[in-house]
Amino acid sequence: MSARGRRLARAINAEPGELSAVLAAFALFFCLFAGYFMLRPVREAMGITGGVENLQWLFSATFVAMLVAVPLLAWLSSRVPRLHFIDWAYGFFCLNLLGFVLLFWLQRDSLWLARMFYVWLSVYNLFVISVAWSLMADVFDGAQARRLFAFIAAGASVGGLCGPLLSALLIGAVGESGLMLLAAALLGLAMALKQQLMAWRERAGAGRPGAPPSESPRRPVAGNPFSGLTRVLGSRYLLGIAAFVLLLTTVSTFLYFEQARLVAELFPDRAAQVRVFGVIDFVVQAGALTAQLFVTGRVAQKLGVRVLLAAVPALVCLGFLGLALAPTFAVLAALMVVRRIGEYAFVRPGREMLFAPLDAESKYKAKNLIDTLVYRGGDALSGWAKAGLDMLGHGAWLVALVGALCAALWGLLGWYLGGRADRQVGAGSLAPPR
Repeated sequence: MSARGRRLARAINAEPGELSAVLAAFALFFCLFAGYFMLRPVREAMGITGGVENLQWLFSATFVAMLVAVPLLAWLSSRVPRLHFIDWAYGFFCLNLLGFVLLFWLQRDSLWLARMFYVWLSVYNLFVISVAWSLMADVFDGAQARRLFAFIAAGASVGGLCGPLLSALLIGAVGESGLMLLAAALLGLAMALKQQLMAWRERAGAGRPGAPPSESPRRPVAGNPFSGLTRVLGSRYLLGIAAFVLLLTTVSTFLYFEQARLVAELFPDRAAQVRVFGVIDFVVQAGALTAQLFVTGRVAQKLGVRVLLAAVPALVCLGFLGLALAPTFAVLAALMVVRRIGEYAFVRPGREMLFAPLDAESKYKAKNLIDTLVYRGGDALSGWAKAGLDMLGHGAWLVALVGALCAALWGLLGWYLGGRADRQVGAGSLAPPR
């Protein structure tokens, strides 16, 4: 390796033999997030098109779609070797994107098409990102994950920076269909990078000679389409992760609904809404990237996963209390930015570290169930809870107090799970703790 390569490896906390794989993983997440964040402002504007008061229906529709999609994806993982599973899953979503290109060309102003795309993208983003993190937990062992996942997550933030910029710059020139075509091309590139990572896994990753026991990626994941659910129900550790995700979605949904309401009032034009959401996404990703490159990895190594999972909820709890005292757009915007930066820079890498020491069935099936069905179920439940709180007529302060309570519980559970994960990595186990 060249001197420049060795310096780069030291800067990102990687061993020299890990550099090529880490850069490939970084690029894979860049492709996924650039593609998704190009389309996210389009989705947000389409959600507003149907009326902010109807967002909880879209969240519920997304949950129903998850009920169908999760067993199908689990069935696929039980039939296809892990080596090729992502090819099938991402290839399917590429075809979906091409289908939407045709539909929007034919009926761009259809309200039901806008709703369909909103639900589809809400399913898509969780699946492709969850599967990508399953791949990372499969390719890198527990010790490598603690050192490298922060930098890998920075690829997501760089993609998240470029995606909103591309969306804001290109929406007028290529339209929504053009953005979808570009997102499909980036998804295809991510599939190519996956091939490189799985090859490296056998040489120097979790499957290398002399590494802790690892299941062969040339076999499908064990179990049936519903074994992810039985795994979660049979493990207090996995149940704790599911509860952690439910609390995360509750906090996020409360803030999301308020943001949508205010943007709809201030920016009635759809193109303007796309640009506003794009700018917000850019600010969030810039802050997340800075933290991932200079803070997250060092915190994980020196203080452990528990700090990654508990610090952000504590800040969000304080932010909700501030919102209860001063329910203004400025306070809400600041809290949204802090919450999202913290989730991308600390909570998400820490959450993925919880799965690194586990077996393939937990990494792919239980994890996918938590990342998709539990996540969107939390969205749906908290969406209706938010609507119920609004019906009481007490204004933003009541929502803020309930949000503060949820954030406090979220932080306490993160502290507990992080401590369990730190001990699990040391033990080198492949089975979920009970």
